Amino acid sequence: MIDFNMAPCTGRELAYMQQAMQNGKLCGDGPFTKKCSEWMCTNFQAKHCLLTTSCTHALEMAAYLSDIQPGDEVIMPSYTFVSTADAFVLRGAKIVFVDIRPDTMNIDENLIEAAITEKTKAIAVVHYAGVACAMDEILAIAKKYNLVVVEDAAQGVNAWYKGRALGTIGDFGCYSFHETKNYTMGEGGAVLFQDDRYQERAEILREKGTDRSKFFRGQVDKYTWVDYGSSYLPSDMNAAYLYAQLELAEEINDKRMAIYDHYREALTPLAAQGAIELPTVPDYAVHNAHMFYLKLKDISVRTAFIGYLKENGIHAVFHYVPLHSAKAGQRFGRFHGEDVYTTKESERLVRLPLFYNLELEQARYITDTILKYENF
Repeated sequence: MIDFNMAPCTGRELAYMQQAMQNGKLCGDGPFTKKCSEWMCTNFQAKHCLLTTSCTHALEMAAYLSDIQPGDEVIMPSYTFVSTADAFVLRGAKIVFVDIRPDTMNIDENLIEAAITEKTKAIAVVHYAGVACAMDEILAIAKKYNLVVVEDAAQGVNAWYKGRALGTIGDFGCYSFHETKNYTMGEGGAVLFQDDRYQERAEILREKGTDRSKFFRGQVDKYTWVDYGSSYLPSDMNAAYLYAQLELAEEINDKRMAIYDHYREALTPLAAQGAIELPTVPDYAVHNAHMFYLKLKDISVRTAFIGYLKENGIHAVFHYVPLHSAKAGQRFGRFHGEDVYTTKESERLVRLPLFYNLELEQARYITDTILKYENF
């Protein structure tokens, strides 16, 4: 069976993890945590980057730093992972879902303004499959109504919008380094921001409500409890695993892109026949080959297609069930306007295996198998 995903491994991970053990500091903010943060600040032109235990926790930090209060409203797509909404629900916010664009599966920027009320506090955008949302238009709306923009860039590490790294464009950006992502530490994430005024509050929040970060920088002679906080620091062992991959980020990106490009080239004839639809990447976006998906006629065709691939030793999967259709989504949110594309497109989408250690021979077997399928 060709797995849908396997965590990337470059070969340097064990050596760096052993080094972390030898350093004698396995808790948070050790040498490898600092290296990872510095790497992202340098390569993505981010002023501040704090490694976290997950993208979920990065989003929770962003919601807190955005000063979300009970009763505030946050606009976002329904086609996303639950963490995008959960982070704001934990702060007492009401989620306002709007429809997506059928081409990119991202939030439809043309529907955001109509969903704004006097209670709206933030817009949470999701860069699906590492393809950027229309950020210029979204930022213009946010500026007009004085709203915070949080980028859920869980899938968008090393992807770009008009020359700017995803996760560095809005007020806050949130990355994921879960094992399903392009670069991983097993479980992990990061929160990024450019505004210095958030630094102290973010460090205190991440360090259990203490000014411990200041203490380690020699800015205070002892640290103490100063505000609300939690523990969002990953182990330096996890960071060591991640740093081995960040060092080879372009090699990983190139390999993933080669697989992505093969899928697109091999399956273009099927798309030309109208049997499938392929991903769309607007001119303003540079994607990171996080995902390659097909869209089929409907959910019944998709179900049969996934079964066919399984019979032939290929593990393909569908993706999100729209949040507004879930019990919690109905309790904590509402859908503004008409659901024209969110449910329809989600039921058509199927994801093909794509990971760093997937061999091109396996990718060719996958496309050869798809080209033999007759029931589109």
